[in-house]
Amino acid sequence: MPRKKKVEAPRKKEEFSYRGHTLEELKEMELDTFVELLPSRQRRKLKRELTENQKKLLQKIREGKLVRTHQRDMIVLPEMVGHTIGVHDGKAFDNFEIMPEMIGHYFGEYALTRKRVSHGGPGVGATRSSKYVPLK
Repeated sequence: MPRKKKVEAPRKKEEFSYRGHTLEELKEMELDTFVELLPSRQRRKLKRELTENQKKLLQKIREGKLVRTHQRDMIVLPEMVGHTIGVHDGKAFDNFEIMPEMIGHYFGEYALTRKRVSHGGPGVGATRSSKYVPLK
C-alpha cells in the first residue's frame, strides 16, 4: 500500500511580539512600563535615566530625520522601529534600519568595530621558507 505524501500548508508570517506584547502595544506603552519588560542590564540603565546626548538623539529620531551617532550604548526602543540610523564603528558610519526584533538591544551590536581579515598569499617580506610558492 503506497504511502500518501503529507502536504504542508505554506507558513504564515508570524506576528512580532516582545514578551507577549505586539509592536503596537509596545509603542503605546509608557517608558516606565516598557522598562519592566527588558532584561536586567537594559532595565537598570533606563531606570537611571538617559544621558543628555541620548535624550538629544531620541528627540532627533522622533523628528524623523536620518540620524548619525556615536552613541553605541543606546538601547533600541519601540518608538525607533522603522527609522534608519547611522552608528559609528570607529572608522565610518554603518547605516541600518531598525526592525522590531532589535528592541532591547544596543546600537553597537549592529555596527561591528572589527573587520574580518583575509590574508593574501606569501610575497615580498615573507621569510625564506614561506616565499616558495610552487608553479603548476
